[in-house]
Amino acid sequence: MEKVFIKRKIAFGVCGLLGTLMSQSTAMPVTFLEANENAVAVRDNVGRYVSNRPPKQERLFHSDIIEKKIQEVKQMLTNPYLAWMFENCFPNTLDTTVHHRQSDGEDDTFVYTGDIHAMWLRDSGAQVWPYVQFANSDVELKKMIRGVILRQWKCINIDPYANAFNDGPTGGPWMNDDTDMKPELHERKYEIDSLCYPLRLAYHYWKVTGDDSVFNDQWIQAISNILRTFREQQRKDGLGPYRFMRRTERQLDTMSNNGYGHPVKPVGLIVSCFRPSDDAATYQFLIPANFFAVTSLRKAAEILETVNQEKEIASECDLLADEVEDALKKYATFDHPRYGTIYAFEVDGFGNQLLMDDANVPSLLGMAYLGDVDVNDSVYQNTRRFVWSEDNPYFFRGTAGEGIGGPHVGYDMIWPMSIMMKAFTSRDDAEIKWCIEMLMATDAGTGFMHESFDKNNAAKFTRAWFAWQNTLFGELILKLIEDGKLNLLNSVTLKR
Repeated sequence: MEKVFIKRKIAFGVCGLLGTLMSQSTAMPVTFLEANENAVAVRDNVGRYVSNRPPKQERLFHSDIIEKKIQEVKQMLTNPYLAWMFENCFPNTLDTTVHHRQSDGEDDTFVYTGDIHAMWLRDSGAQVWPYVQFANSDVELKKMIRGVILRQWKCINIDPYANAFNDGPTGGPWMNDDTDMKPELHERKYEIDSLCYPLRLAYHYWKVTGDDSVFNDQWIQAISNILRTFREQQRKDGLGPYRFMRRTERQLDTMSNNGYGHPVKPVGLIVSCFRPSDDAATYQFLIPANFFAVTSLRKAAEILETVNQEKEIASECDLLADEVEDALKKYATFDHPRYGTIYAFEVDGFGNQLLMDDANVPSLLGMAYLGDVDVNDSVYQNTRRFVWSEDNPYFFRGTAGEGIGGPHVGYDMIWPMSIMMKAFTSRDDAEIKWCIEMLMATDAGTGFMHESFDKNNAAKFTRAWFAWQNTLFGELILKLIEDGKLNLLNSVTLKR
């Protein structure tokens, strides 16, 4: 084999070697990893890139259909670097984060985020999402995904205000947070999307497989808890039971006003105390999350009526979705002097609006990816132009690349997730090609996606092992092939 691999000085190693990061929350101080700018990938003696997947005996979950798809796509892609990245990224969730077992005779799957050994409702729902389309061709894969859904219902029923959970009542680094912590919780940051991603996954799984066994008594309890939580966080009857404070030097890791955050005027929207980034909201009506709530509640209503014959609860979901949708029409938009009518990122019902976007999904850019707005909607298209511009305070452009970041990592750090969202929601082949080439050029030679990279130096990045971003990259490549854009993918070049 050639001796060249990545001449790195990565502080904590790659993937499975990130032991010192294992127990950290994303709220911990940002740790920057660094790869040599001239990093190249390993080639064998016939010039093929060598897989960066764990050895077969160390992979946590095996799926024949996924392995078959990986080989099929590799044969279709003529750019060897892109094929190599797909091979590394697409199975990363299965290889390194999925823990499937039987609990009380039922499928039970606990999913790490990667270097943090806890299960985020958001991340786990997104991590296994791209595998659902293959579930009917692999019994074990189907059972694994089923186990994720059942585990998510259990988590919601432990505490619908929590965002991340332990694999059992083990406690964790945030047990001293000033909120109603339990030993089963890794972190208790209330975020609308934490309750939406499980609904999105379960609905998709049901539609693809026809398996309605996941909609059991735990499901009825979970959707009841979701409804109650959303109603409480409309703040019509006071502040509600949730509050959160943390002793920290990071401003957005805690909430103001004794843990209740910036005041909101009850207008029908739902408060999200934290964003999908796990950062505290500024104005607590987070617009993309409220759009996500509307579509998720409608999915829940369909399930309840069709599968469970629970017409009363289904009606409650529809009525709440209608109310939030009406409020979005009144409060979600802003007439921008340059871009026309756009969606605000956050509002408070008093007339204050925050104009920005964050890379984490749901985001303004990602609303069309989630199906919460039509990609052709004129307000969305105006918003899309706004967020991918320097009028968005968290848009960064440098010599290495450009894209959206957020306060979670800070100035000048671009999240590949934003570039992927731009590609997912693009109607322009040239733009899609440009996004794929930028993703290839900013992996720091590792063959994996990272949480973020420096706009002027992609070798400076955060989180070498972040399974959601990796699997999302694989999802993007599959979608483009399914959309008939294989020739586009085969026209890309590696630009460093």
